[in-house]
Amino acid sequence: MSKIALVTGGGSGIGRACAVTLGKNGFHVVVTGRRIEALNETVDLIGQNASSISADITNPGEADALFDKIEADHGRLDVLFNNAGNNVPAAPIGDIPVADFKKVIDVNLLGAFIMARGAFNLMRRQSPQGGRIINNGSISATMPRPGSTPYTCSKHAISGLTRTVSLDGRPYNIACGQIDIGNAASDMTTAMQSGVPQADLSIKSEPVMDVQNVSDSVLHMANLPLEANVLFMTVMASAMPFVGRG
Repeated sequence: MSKIALVTGGGSGIGRACAVTLGKNGFHVVVTGRRIEALNETVDLIGQNASSISADITNPGEADALFDKIEADHGRLDVLFNNAGNNVPAAPIGDIPVADFKKVIDVNLLGAFIMARGAFNLMRRQSPQGGRIINNGSISATMPRPGSTPYTCSKHAISGLTRTVSLDGRPYNIACGQIDIGNAASDMTTAMQSGVPQADLSIKSEPVMDVQNVSDSVLHMANLPLEANVLFMTVMASAMPFVGRG
């Protein structure tokens, strides 16, 4: 019987790529997000081993309904890839509207918490008990870029979420890890080809890597037995300015 994986933000980018890879490697993948048309496009790429459920991950009621539907349809959840995220244009902290900060935190942190909480509760009550939560961090969970206060704060917080869920899950056979991704080719990295701000205030182009490298890494984490856990993994374009950034 297929293991059940839930991918948030599964309608595009890294979420779609990881959903397709999981679906092509033995998982039944449930993709969620707000745009049902985009989710159904992902399902079409996977085939019969996938389904879509539209939900706003920042809405606790919609999140509860999502997990209730997964439990009703499949009886359990084995893996959550807690991937959904957003960002706002880069700016010094003094130029960032409070509304922009809240917009990023609501999805990247509150939404991630709501999803981890829902998955945790389902994994705790199902039989056999247990499962795995994989949080999408970022290089920014370790080292910020200039002008990235909202995004960097949200991703630093994800590292705290990963550590605490990892501890909270031990009595229930729930593992939690985090993948920190650097410059995977997607809509969010298009600007890197023309140049992005560096710590020395210069503007330089940066190398990117194929998103399949991320998908393969998430698949590796998802396939581990629950007695083993990748707590933190960094997957990055080899020559990007991260080691020694600043």
